[in-house]
Amino acid sequence: MRQQQPIRLTRRGRVVLFTFLLGVAGGLASLAAAPGQAADPPGPAPTVIVQPGDTLWGIATRHSGRQGRDATVEDIRRLNHLDGYSIDAGQRLILPRTR
Repeated sequence: MRQQQPIRLTRRGRVVLFTFLLGVAGGLASLAAAPGQAADPPGPAPTVIVQPGDTLWGIATRHSGRQGRDATVEDIRRLNHLDGYSIDAGQRLILPRTR
């Protein structure tokens, strides 16, 4: 029976293997660093009760995240099935989730 020789890596092979393992470890660390960013956080959507004098633009300015006021106004309209831009005091509005 022939005895197998141990695997010997050249310097270049060790560098390639180390670089590959470092890349895999970096990829796993980047996935673990930001859990839940792909999905909305659990729980009910944020809401607001419209106060006298409130406007969609005022509410959007207070609650807009990175996307800005105008996009937030359109998201509020879409989430609440609003045809126009008028809202009434006491009305409950669903707000978009901010990230």
